[in-house]
Amino acid sequence: MKKYISYGILLPAALVLAACTAKPAVKSIEERIAEVLPQLTIEEKVAMTHAQSKFSSRGVPRLGIPEVWCTDGPHGIRPEVLWDDWNQAGWTNDSCTAFPALSCLAATWDREMGLLFGRSIGEEARYRKKDVLLGPGVNICRTPLNGRNFEYMGEDPYLAGQMVVPYVKGVQENGVAACVKHFAVNNQETRRTSTNSVVDDRTLYEIYLPAFEAAVKEGGAWAIMGSYNLWNGEFNCHNKRLLCDILKGEWGFDGVVVSDWGGCRDDDQAITNGLDMEYGTWTNGLRGAPSDSYNNYHLADPYLQRIADGRVGTTELDDKATRILRLIFRTSMSAEPHYGRFNSPEHYAAAREIAAAGTVLLQNRGSLPLSVPDGGRLVVIGENAVKKMVVGGGSSNLKTKYEITPLEALREAFPNANVVWERGYVGDVSTSYNRVSTGQDLSDPRPADKLLADALAAIEGADAVIFVGGLNKSANQDNESTDRLSLSLPYGQDGIIEALAEKVPGLIVVNISGSPVAMPWKDKVNAIVQGWYGGSETGHALADVLTGAVNPSGRLPFTFPASLDDGPLKTERQYPGIQVEGEQWWQEYYDEGVFVGYRWYGSKGIPVCFPFGHGLSYTTFEYGDATLSKSSVRSDGQIRLSLEIDVKNSGERDGSEVVQVYVAPPAGKVERPAYELKGFEKLFIPAGKTGKATINLGSRSFSRFDAEAHEWVVDPGKWRIFVGSSSADIRSEAVLEII
Repeated sequence: MKKYISYGILLPAALVLAACTAKPAVKSIEERIAEVLPQLTIEEKVAMTHAQSKFSSRGVPRLGIPEVWCTDGPHGIRPEVLWDDWNQAGWTNDSCTAFPALSCLAATWDREMGLLFGRSIGEEARYRKKDVLLGPGVNICRTPLNGRNFEYMGEDPYLAGQMVVPYVKGVQENGVAACVKHFAVNNQETRRTSTNSVVDDRTLYEIYLPAFEAAVKEGGAWAIMGSYNLWNGEFNCHNKRLLCDILKGEWGFDGVVVSDWGGCRDDDQAITNGLDMEYGTWTNGLRGAPSDSYNNYHLADPYLQRIADGRVGTTELDDKATRILRLIFRTSMSAEPHYGRFNSPEHYAAAREIAAAGTVLLQNRGSLPLSVPDGGRLVVIGENAVKKMVVGGGSSNLKTKYEITPLEALREAFPNANVVWERGYVGDVSTSYNRVSTGQDLSDPRPADKLLADALAAIEGADAVIFVGGLNKSANQDNESTDRLSLSLPYGQDGIIEALAEKVPGLIVVNISGSPVAMPWKDKVNAIVQGWYGGSETGHALADVLTGAVNPSGRLPFTFPASLDDGPLKTERQYPGIQVEGEQWWQEYYDEGVFVGYRWYGSKGIPVCFPFGHGLSYTTFEYGDATLSKSSVRSDGQIRLSLEIDVKNSGERDGSEVVQVYVAPPAGKVERPAYELKGFEKLFIPAGKTGKATINLGSRSFSRFDAEAHEWVVDPGKWRIFVGSSSADIRSEAVLEII
């Protein structure tokens, strides 16, 4: 055997080879942190806690610690921007796959879609060498007027929590941190940086925290973003109660807290109250400043000065640096390499599948699925049939490789028919945002009466007519920094739909929006489809559902009220807030408490346009009797039981049904909603077959938060458990006695 000399010792060649090829023991993240942290200077630690550019913070080059790079989501990877400016940098290789808005993802009621979404967007982020994806958002739809409802996951904390967990896991599988936002009670865009949300603890814990809690405790989120607003008098990007006591204390969060851009307001609170990384809208927080002003951030030179003169110690700094190192070792310096993919066929297929799965068939009197004979005439009316929606809306603005419009997809679906488009109305003709452009020319000189006349003329002799309208991402619609002004459709669309309905008995209306709209014409049209901002494949997904290539299975993630006046927000002090003498900030009082969305409408018996959880199919489903694994449980123990129910597809098409479970409490001293969602399962069932839904219920399914005792409690008594196809379509019922 050939031999080698090593340090004066004669070794067999086989041993040398084994020693050379053996993999070194992989140190844990905590071991790596313990090695690196003592080597950092105070200046290096502070440098890691604040931005150095629009989307990055410093690393430690002398130790090989890289910068942290963030990117806006949550629907796609934002185009590269200039170092100090929001405008795009002009790259030619940063056109991403645009995925559907999160309101569409929530409408799938499908955890597998959440995982697919997270994995896909996480791969795109990793390919672009991003460490933190600024999303998803899980703020509750408290009012349908909130301009960012389209970026969130509906009005119910349980649904949002169930959908955010797989999204977070999918993103982080790729070595990219999901940064769940905006923590917390951030439910409007009006005066978002100067409004104090006055919310009691019970409401906070039952409605506005559960989705964040699920993201942290079940999803294992590596980052959380604070919100612009204040809660109970303290800005949320450095709110001690929210960040130190609840997030890092009660929930055990070990990741980083990131400020919203410009959300940090106070030097001392930024240091002591749980913030780890500070970023800014401009180079100096919310205000414009020269490009060297990053050193003026609250967690920059002011921090160093406070340490130097002894006003603060370094305990908080070490905690921040530890968390930032943990983030880096989980992402760019992960022991497991990640490479990602960008604009892959699989990603476009995922975008199409998710968008179709979230499309909701609200009403159908026989007009759908759509069929147009060869040589026939399909008339499509409405600006949203051609307007590309990926560009705009605020920080979710994207540059995508392509975007299929509904009109393009319908022409593709019916190649042998004459598919005619008429605009009907002129809404938003803008086609660019932050120098990202769709390349469209949407100008139209025709006055409103001419547009309507041309639309009415076009429908003569049509085999089918589809109106494609709704909202867009311009100011005072689905748009960051502004709220909507009313629940009504803009640009006179209600009148156009009414006029079309008079002449077309089988009129199909497609509403594209990210939030609820009023539909006063509901009973005058044959079919209504709720589309969303579906991303790159939005048109294909919509056409898939309209034609029946995909059997619709989406369900509403929020209530569509008949009127804004019917909702729980009755006063100016509730929304958008009031100025109180002697108070520095606008005050917004959550006087409705836990009665948000369907909890309000159901408890008050107020009829709605379409209820939470509603959605139809091209097939029919029959429910059996619901059975519980236990008929009674003790309130002072850990409750664990399961509910089972058979569901038969009694129609002629394969399809998916969303089985929803609501619990109704016994009468008691504490006012509670009439029923609350506590479980769901999406079942795919072939035609004529029967599927079984099994839904687990635990203590939290029956708990309310006792603010005085600061704990979750279960009220004894007879609980009714409703099983149905929506919050207003109950098919079966069981009773559980809690003793």
